[in-house]
Amino acid sequence: MRLLIFGPGYTAARLIARLAPRGWRIVTVTRDGELSIGERDRVAFEIAHATHILSSVPPAGEADPVLQAYGAELAAASAWVGYLSATGVYGDTGGAWVDETAPTGTGRRNVRALADAGWAALPNARVFRLPGIYGPGRSPLDRVLRGEGRRIDAPGQVFSRVHVDDIVSGVIAGFDAPVGIYNLADDEPAPQSDVIAYACQLLGLPVPPLVPLEDAQLSQQARAFYTESRRVANGKARRVLGWCPAYPNYRLGLRALSAMTSPAITSTAPPPASSDQR
Repeated sequence: MRLLIFGPGYTAARLIARLAPRGWRIVTVTRDGELSIGERDRVAFEIAHATHILSSVPPAGEADPVLQAYGAELAAASAWVGYLSATGVYGDTGGAWVDETAPTGTGRRNVRALADAGWAALPNARVFRLPGIYGPGRSPLDRVLRGEGRRIDAPGQVFSRVHVDDIVSGVIAGFDAPVGIYNLADDEPAPQSDVIAYACQLLGLPVPPLVPLEDAQLSQQARAFYTESRRVANGKARRVLGWCPAYPNYRLGLRALSAMTSPAITSTAPPPASSDQR
């Protein structure tokens, strides 16, 4: 198997770690890595010879740089093609559930929505829409330990998240799946303030007070995050991919990460709730 990855970032690196020991030949394309996105002849050769192609490159400016450079080659490729998109393309739903049939392009990430649509239009592509990603070294536990675990009081605001290893298992399950769009999200959208509070409890640290949104002195980008609220449904991925997240809620995910982050966590920390609690 020959896997070509555009943008071997946090999530793609976890995929590489899963597949490399299985004998996969993996080539990565970055702006300064194994191949540069500008090395047209070499990249075109890899596209033509890959069995699987995955892009995790976000839009740049007003366009997707991978589609802009290699859209024709990708459309003609015989390989499996995947794209890591974002559930931000759904925009604000007022906390309502959204699935893959919901309209896109109504939120603050219009360029991402255009890239998402461009990849979905390829005849051989699977688009994986991802919510907030967390995992080893990049989780609420790490933010709390850095002293950055603020709790913002934004009544009614919820969003979905997904453990990075559940993304990896979803992408691998997608290798044998039909062309289409798939949400990879956990089962329990929740307010960020609840997630930070649980992380503090696991670490045996005080839970910070809620700060009203208007008093939080957030950056424009951070404040924009709290203007959107949505719950992302994962039923299609479960049905079509046969995907089942190992961490169906943030408590299970953080509990597993806490053992890696702080082995000395006391047994008095609250146990994870059942996966069907909402």
